[in-house]
Amino acid sequence: MATRRDFLKVGATAAAGIVFCGCGLVHNANAQQSRQKLPVSVSDKRVKTIDIHSHCHFREAGALLGADAGKLQLPPVNGAIEAFVEIDKRLAAMDAQAVDMEVLSINPYWYDRDRELAGQIVKIQNEKLAELCASKPERFAAFASLTLQAPDLAVQELETAVRKQGLKGAAIGGGVNGVEFSDSRFHPVWAKAEELGVPLFIHPQGVPELNKRLSGNGWLGNTIGNPLETTIALSHLIFEGTLDRFPGLKVIAAHGGGYLPSYADRSDHPCLVGPKGCNPDVKLQKAPTEYLKQIYFDSLIFTPEAIRHLATQVGAGQIVLGSDYPYPWQLAPVDHIFACASLSDDDKANILGQTAAKLLGVAA
Repeated sequence: MATRRDFLKVGATAAAGIVFCGCGLVHNANAQQSRQKLPVSVSDKRVKTIDIHSHCHFREAGALLGADAGKLQLPPVNGAIEAFVEIDKRLAAMDAQAVDMEVLSINPYWYDRDRELAGQIVKIQNEKLAELCASKPERFAAFASLTLQAPDLAVQELETAVRKQGLKGAAIGGGVNGVEFSDSRFHPVWAKAEELGVPLFIHPQGVPELNKRLSGNGWLGNTIGNPLETTIALSHLIFEGTLDRFPGLKVIAAHGGGYLPSYADRSDHPCLVGPKGCNPDVKLQKAPTEYLKQIYFDSLIFTPEAIRHLATQVGAGQIVLGSDYPYPWQLAPVDHIFACASLSDDDKANILGQTAAKLLGVAA
């Protein structure tokens, strides 16, 4: 079954060695033309729109997988045959979507590789991301890749990425080879991110333990698996006390945080209903739902009502614009926010870019 270990089989040459998965948007950037136009304004005030959830891939890094590269298939998305587009087409698509800046990230397909190979892949990706962002600083920022299966190396990579390469944080999966992010082996990485003041973007890879049950019609490994993995990852960070241990850690959760915000209040009850399922040695400093207000969530949920509920649950100031581009889940992310009548103009401005600008340390 195809998963989101994605866009590795390269079929075209692209500028500066970067390729973007087109997913049916190759032929005409206007296919996802936004009603909003650049420059975007809210209440007659210019807002820099920042999409924190967008993907790319570098040919040089994928090539290091050798014979295994061919085993990593594109997921079953529209336009997979026309998989890769050049940077000028990417910029045209951003203009059409009324997106000023994309924050690029690469889904971690290397966690199951050995330290040396994974480190080489990450090194290439971070160098290339830095080069691209430096060439178009007004249009692109990026989250670094990390060799999280080797936490000591990941700490070094994050330090280099932020302090020397100008990257704005790191993109991570939803766990590493079956180990949850709440595990103490990852504490040095979270401590470094907290020290640097940069966000970690959690992007799920599905739940491989459920592959059999999620097989069949509906691409359930992604449809259900991705938001489920984010829900699991965030819940462990909360219930194991990781967010208490690192109160300054900035976490951004993809896909609106999965299912957790939609059913969050159940999290406040398990230790009352079934106390034997809770560790008495883990003493949380506040109710589990309160931790949602220190996590950031992208806007990749599909209706104004979903945005309204998320804003009610976590606060509109914790939501940032996210599209999953070039995957065609949300073809008009800016319009999506303007369509939310429940949001105030200040809320819309924050979601469209002001909150992300503060998180990333870029001009709003």
